[in-house]
Amino acid sequence: MNLFEQATEKNMRMAAPLATRMRPASLAEFEEQFAVVGTGTLLRRSIETDRLMSAIFYGPPGTGKTTLALIIAGITKAQFVIINAVMAGVSDIRRVVNEAKERRSLYNEKTILFIDEIHRFNKAQQDALLPFVESGLITLIGSTAENPMFSVNRPLLSRSQLYRFEPLTQRALKRLLVRALRDNEKGLGGYQVDVSREALDHLAEVANGDARAGLNALELAVLTTPPGEDGVRRITLAVAEEAIQKKVLKYDRTDEHYDVISAFIKSMRGSDPQATLYWLARMLYAGEEPEFISRRIMIHAAEDVGLADPQALVVATSAALAVERIGMPEARIVLAEAALYLATAPKSNSVIAGISKALSVVEKERAEPVPPHLRGTGYKGAAELGHGRGYKYPHNYPGNYVKQKYLPGNIEGREFYQPSANGLEADIKKRMDKLNQ
Repeated sequence: MNLFEQATEKNMRMAAPLATRMRPASLAEFEEQFAVVGTGTLLRRSIETDRLMSAIFYGPPGTGKTTLALIIAGITKAQFVIINAVMAGVSDIRRVVNEAKERRSLYNEKTILFIDEIHRFNKAQQDALLPFVESGLITLIGSTAENPMFSVNRPLLSRSQLYRFEPLTQRALKRLLVRALRDNEKGLGGYQVDVSREALDHLAEVANGDARAGLNALELAVLTTPPGEDGVRRITLAVAEEAIQKKVLKYDRTDEHYDVISAFIKSMRGSDPQATLYWLARMLYAGEEPEFISRRIMIHAAEDVGLADPQALVVATSAALAVERIGMPEARIVLAEAALYLATAPKSNSVIAGISKALSVVEKERAEPVPPHLRGTGYKGAAELGHGRGYKYPHNYPGNYVKQKYLPGNIEGREFYQPSANGLEADIKKRMDKLNQ
């Protein structure tokens, strides 16, 4: 490479975003994700001995998945091939496979294929990889920010080691930001910069575990802040807030979608209004559909509050209608009111327990005919068949109640609904106990 080419390459490298320039170049510099690639871990030993097996790197953006793959590329003696699932297709896989076969037969050289955003490959594309991964012709490294249990084919997943990358801690993010500020070659060390502690803390906190977001916000703050008379660029909290205005919140439509709604429901069930509002806010902030949230609130009203407070279902249903009518952002108030009503209401799962028991009996036990006295009498010939004979009309008796059999003989005496002692259901329990005396 001549001097002109070296200069051109350096200029291109420096034109890249700070997060790209500051990627660690070796395992020694890759400080985070100790559980994945720390000293003595299986993956670390596999990389250092160049005996890597197929792997899926799974975790939020900005946690080092692609960086680690590039580090492997610099260490391995195998041919390292990179494709992006957004732009690649089956033809690209076929080309990589043909080249891997040629490399294996002519030079006995291994091929490692890194597929960024592998979750964007459809089933056919993933299936095309399977036989070559299984035969060992290709060692696959796939990276994904989505739960691979949902987005990667089971056969491909079963032939790969799964490594989960966690969001970076606030302390780790601050170390990365300080390193970038001091690095004269790849970072911002060429500038005179004074970053306040509050600004640094804010960038590290709001980046929410995403190194890329934190570094790029820092670069934006430095490059857009004019130097003072002394040549120093002062990054205050106000400047940092402008540079990273909205928290980067991981929320995909697979695991996070289910995990956060689960936490929301369990908080309402656990009668914790503070946690209920927090998880509701997490969903709304991340752009979850308010209609989906309102449906879950209605289900919760019947499942976990039930007859302990029958008004809960009325509130939840009204809230769903209001959300549909008014939309966001005002719908957040309606959802919050309904969720708080349910969180603070007395709880009973007797409704879902009762219908579940009844359905189990219907499914597993013999279905006897409807007892004659309960059969319909509103059609021709019913009376001649004896339908309704012996039926006691409750309103003809004191208190509008009279004892008689309502269940088929084979399940007579079974109890499906058992009211709790909570809320209004306590009154229901007292009344039922009195009637059953």
